[in-house]
Amino acid sequence: MPTLTINPSGKTVPSTEGMSILEAVLAAGVKMPHKCEGKAECGSCHIFVVEGRKTLSKAQRAENERLDAIVGVSSNSRLACQAKLGTENVTVELLD
Repeated sequence: MPTLTINPSGKTVPSTEGMSILEAVLAAGVKMPHKCEGKAECGSCHIFVVEGRKTLSKAQRAENERLDAIVGVSSNSRLACQAKLGTENVTVELLD
Protein backbone atom coordinates (compact mmCIF):
# COMPACT_ATOMS: atom_id res chain seq x y z
CA MET A 1 0.00 0.00 0.00
CA PRO A 2 1.43 3.41 -0.94
CA THR A 3 2.05 6.00 1.76
CA LEU A 4 1.76 9.75 2.11
CA THR A 5 4.49 11.49 4.11
CA ILE A 6 3.49 14.90 5.45
CA ASN A 7 6.28 17.36 6.20
CA PRO A 8 7.36 19.24 8.24
CA SER A 9 5.98 16.77 10.83
CA GLY A 10 7.33 13.72 8.99
CA LYS A 11 4.09 11.82 9.69
CA THR A 12 3.59 8.93 7.28
CA VAL A 13 0.13 7.48 6.67
CA PRO A 14 -1.30 4.85 4.31
CA SER A 15 -2.86 6.38 1.22
CA THR A 16 -5.66 5.26 -1.03
CA GLU A 17 -5.47 5.63 -4.80
CA GLY A 18 -7.91 8.29 -6.01
CA MET A 19 -8.10 10.08 -2.65
CA SER A 20 -7.07 13.74 -2.69
CA ILE A 21 -4.00 14.76 -0.72
CA LEU A 22 -6.25 17.06 1.33
CA GLU A 23 -8.53 14.15 2.27
CA ALA A 24 -5.54 12.00 3.24
CA VAL A 25 -3.95 14.78 5.33
CA LEU A 26 -7.19 15.48 7.19
CA ALA A 27 -7.85 11.74 7.70
CA ALA A 28 -4.38 11.54 9.30
CA GLY A 29 -5.47 14.12 11.86
CA VAL A 30 -3.17 16.83 10.53
CA LYS A 31 -4.64 20.32 10.45
CA MET A 32 -4.57 22.02 7.06
CA PRO A 33 -6.37 25.11 5.75
CA HIS A 34 -9.09 24.42 3.19
CA LYS A 35 -11.44 27.39 3.05
CA CYS A 36 -13.31 26.52 -0.16
CA GLU A 37 -14.04 22.88 0.78
CA GLY A 38 -11.97 21.44 -2.05
CA LYS A 39 -13.27 23.43 -5.03
CA ALA A 40 -9.91 24.95 -6.16
CA GLU A 41 -11.30 28.41 -5.44
CA CYS A 42 -9.10 29.72 -2.61
CA GLY A 43 -5.58 28.28 -2.81
CA SER A 44 -5.34 27.87 0.98
CA CYS A 45 -4.28 24.21 0.60
CA HIS A 46 -1.26 25.05 -1.59
CA ILE A 47 1.50 22.49 -0.97
CA PHE A 48 4.86 21.48 -2.44
CA VAL A 49 5.18 17.91 -3.69
CA VAL A 50 8.65 16.76 -2.62
CA GLU A 51 8.48 13.20 -3.99
CA GLY A 52 6.02 11.20 -6.08
CA ARG A 53 4.78 14.02 -8.31
CA LYS A 54 4.40 11.76 -11.35
CA THR A 55 1.99 9.39 -9.59
CA LEU A 56 -0.49 12.21 -8.86
CA SER A 57 -3.42 13.11 -11.08
CA LYS A 58 -2.71 15.80 -13.70
CA ALA A 59 -3.46 19.38 -12.70
CA GLN A 60 -6.68 20.55 -14.34
CA ARG A 61 -7.47 24.04 -15.61
CA ALA A 62 -9.14 25.32 -12.41
CA GLU A 63 -6.13 24.26 -10.33
CA ASN A 64 -3.62 25.81 -12.74
CA GLU A 65 -5.57 29.08 -12.80
CA ARG A 66 -5.65 29.23 -8.99
CA LEU A 67 -1.93 28.40 -8.72
CA ASP A 68 -1.17 31.20 -11.21
CA ALA A 69 -2.72 33.66 -8.73
CA ILE A 70 -0.68 32.50 -5.69
CA VAL A 71 2.63 34.09 -4.67
CA GLY A 72 5.50 31.65 -4.09
CA VAL A 73 4.35 28.95 -6.49
CA SER A 74 7.01 26.63 -7.91
CA SER A 75 7.06 23.73 -10.35
CA ASN A 76 6.40 21.46 -7.33
CA SER A 77 3.23 23.32 -6.33
CA ARG A 78 -0.18 21.67 -6.21
CA LEU A 79 -3.48 22.28 -4.48
CA ALA A 80 -3.97 19.45 -2.01
CA CYS A 81 -7.72 19.42 -2.71
CA GLN A 82 -7.15 18.71 -6.41
CA ALA A 83 -4.13 16.39 -6.46
CA LYS A 84 -5.35 12.78 -6.36
CA LEU A 85 -3.02 10.09 -5.05
CA GLY A 86 -1.80 7.33 -7.33
CA THR A 87 -0.11 3.99 -6.76
CA GLU A 88 3.28 5.23 -5.48
CA ASN A 89 4.50 6.88 -2.29
CA VAL A 90 4.16 10.67 -2.11
CA THR A 91 5.89 13.20 0.15
CA VAL A 92 4.44 16.70 0.54
CA GLU A 93 5.50 19.86 2.34
CA LEU A 94 2.68 21.76 4.03
CA LEU A 95 3.03 25.54 3.82
CA ASP A 96 1.97 28.15 6.35
